[in-house]
Amino acid sequence: MSEIDESPASQPYRRSVRSFVIRRGRATVAQQRALDELWPKYGIGLDAEQLDLDAAFGRKASTLIEIGFGAGEALLSFAQANPAWNCLGIEVHPPGVGHLLLGIERAQLLNVRVIMHDAVEVLSQHLPPASIALVHIFFPDPWPKKRHHKRRLIQPAFADLLARVLAPGGVLRLATDWEPYAHHMREVLDSSPLFVNRAGESGFVPRPDERPLTRFEKRGQRLGHGVWDLEYLRRGDER
Repeated sequence: MSEIDESPASQPYRRSVRSFVIRRGRATVAQQRALDELWPKYGIGLDAEQLDLDAAFGRKASTLIEIGFGAGEALLSFAQANPAWNCLGIEVHPPGVGHLLLGIERAQLLNVRVIMHDAVEVLSQHLPPASIALVHIFFPDPWPKKRHHKRRLIQPAFADLLARVLAPGGVLRLATDWEPYAHHMREVLDSSPLFVNRAGESGFVPRPDERPLTRFEKRGQRLGHGVWDLEYLRRGDER
């Protein structure tokens, strides 16, 4: 991957390998209805311009983005518990987006918006610099086979993109149930001069309250599977 030039004149970040494959699973009838009827209310379309987050949410507030929110359980939980925050979910899989839209409708949430697009392009081309206070990336695909490691989302170039959109003092939270990927993420982010590991030498933090236990994670716990949480602080200009 090419290095990221953070100057205003830099070209949009391009890559040849994606970290995801669009699954063939079809949306349920309810999910498709949500995509048809609720997307105009909560969805954000992308064009060549940078997003105006204040306009998208109809207010000015601290913004969380969750990248790859799956079915949206964590995003919905955070949005309900933190109504003063703007919550932006980024996901490429339509069934998951439909499921989240149904949850937004059911809970009558006013502080959630959704982008259905590749997060790399959203971060590099559409989000303003230093516009985000908090980023969640929970259980990204670990791509466990060695020949697929190049597809992993957390790479040095992507860390630079996260640093681009996070305001100084902003927080990045990650979680994975694949131990080799946990150490890979830690290696990538610990090596970045733009982030500091809030866990110190231990490397990993306890599960934050903002990350609810999913059904998948509860099942894994019963089977003795581990989960690793990481938390990083975006350094300021004093570095």
